[in-house]
Amino acid sequence: MREPVTIIGAGLGGLTLARVLCVHGIPAAVYEAEESPSARAQGGMLDIHDYNGQLAVAAAGLMDEFRGLILDGRQAMRVLQQDGTLLLDKADDGTGGRPEVQRGELRRMLLDSLPDGTVRWGRKVTGANPLGGGRHEVTFADGTTATTNLLVGADGAWSRVRPLLSPAAPEYSGTSFVETYLFAADTRHPLAAKVVGGGSLMVPAPDKGIHVHRERGDTLHAYISLDRPLEWFEAIDFTDPAEAAARVAGEFDGWAPELTALITDADTAPLWRPSYALPARHRWNRVPGVTLVGDAAHLAVPDGEGANLAMLDGAELGAAVAAHPGDVEAAITEHERAMFTRLATPVEDAVILASLFGDDVPQAMIDMFNDYVRSR
Repeated sequence: MREPVTIIGAGLGGLTLARVLCVHGIPAAVYEAEESPSARAQGGMLDIHDYNGQLAVAAAGLMDEFRGLILDGRQAMRVLQQDGTLLLDKADDGTGGRPEVQRGELRRMLLDSLPDGTVRWGRKVTGANPLGGGRHEVTFADGTTATTNLLVGADGAWSRVRPLLSPAAPEYSGTSFVETYLFAADTRHPLAAKVVGGGSLMVPAPDKGIHVHRERGDTLHAYISLDRPLEWFEAIDFTDPAEAAARVAGEFDGWAPELTALITDADTAPLWRPSYALPARHRWNRVPGVTLVGDAAHLAVPDGEGANLAMLDGAELGAAVAAHPGDVEAAITEHERAMFTRLATPVEDAVILASLFGDDVPQAMIDMFNDYVRSR
């Protein structure tokens, strides 16, 4: 089977690309290893930024649908010290540039915008090979193949497409996240719900931290970060939720009990998620007929930008393909030049602080944030 554009991976980047191509009347096929859209949970909240992610949504022609997904009030943010002292309590006045949506709902919005049959589920890629002239053949676990004039790896950290372009492989970043959920929080976990407030909570510290989102349905979703070797986490029996929670909470000895309750009082077993990253500013030499978007191209430690950048990658590549009909190489060159430029000019810490908290940031907050960043 021969296709003009083949996208590997039905995450936010791949689906945004498919949607922008669809807007311009360009057919594409998206292959996804998962068996269905509901095969696994799609993660928690995402803040979609007005300087990248929302630009992608606009290019996809889905701003009205996107606005319908926004959870009002969730741009509110609190910052605490480890002893529970409140450093910052920023209300959501509806004017911020980082509205919060559920990742799964955002993905569903993109899926629903595509023609039936665009996404082929249960198609796990086992390899990809060049055929010459910029064409590639993709092989699937069921033994079938597809050939294409433009192959796009949107298949995340462990991309099967990346080896066509780069020998780089993700390495453990030194940081892991342990996720917990507290359900019906206002009723069942009132102390934790009170300290988190109506939006999100940050408690940064050197080599550790707690970050919590209030999701849809009165759910608190906590991300506990720890800078520890893989071996430290491998020594924990995560099949024993009580033991795992106690071991992780022990690293926060002396912290306010309403904060450690986000670990010890969770309604789900602690879920360990080691964080991997590609080399900083990862790039490659141009290879005809193939490119990457999102984590396949620039996997990094979670910093709030990953999903936004993946969507912008997809939108810009789709627009470039539409702008250069019949000239795949010109389109890819334009896409990669823009993407590599973004990677070479990371957002400054001061800009991040202003974007998150506004101009009136207490000095104690700045000092704590800087200490946290230096420890990463």
